[in-house]
Amino acid sequence: MPELLIMRHAKSEWGTGLSSDGERPLSSRGIKAAKRMGKFITKVGAIPDLILSSPAVRARTTAELANKAGKWAAPMEIVDAFYGGGLTDVLDGVAANGSTAERILITGHEPTWSDLVSHLTGGSLVAMPTAGLACVSVRGDTWSRLGPGCGELQWHVKPALLKPLL
Repeated sequence: MPELLIMRHAKSEWGTGLSSDGERPLSSRGIKAAKRMGKFITKVGAIPDLILSSPAVRARTTAELANKAGKWAAPMEIVDAFYGGGLTDVLDGVAANGSTAERILITGHEPTWSDLVSHLTGGSLVAMPTAGLACVSVRGDTWSRLGPGCGELQWHVKPALLKPLL
């Protein structure tokens, strides 16, 4: 079964004086958490074939750091609709970019990411903290069939739980 790894961007830096929310960088805590999550993904054998990210600096950097720390070879695509878009935009972005990937990591924002997990799993209430990661197995053989209740929550983890381990 295909798997969708849904990861919220790591903790970002506030008060940087940047003119755009999309330019906000990660904080030092966020950098550590993104790396920790990348190592975790490798440790549990859930290495993605493809990474799809919001264009926001904090989401893109989260994906890049996780990719590097996890030592993956996954290509990354930027999906503009992941920033400021809703559930339909994310589903369309995965369907349009997923191609033949068996496991896709997506990085983006709240509240859409919690809504996505709930939608795919038929109503699970999952809060996605910064750098939080959910793994949803998806029934079907194509990403274009993502819809209500098409998936099953396999696991959900936040970086604070992994501090003693990684």
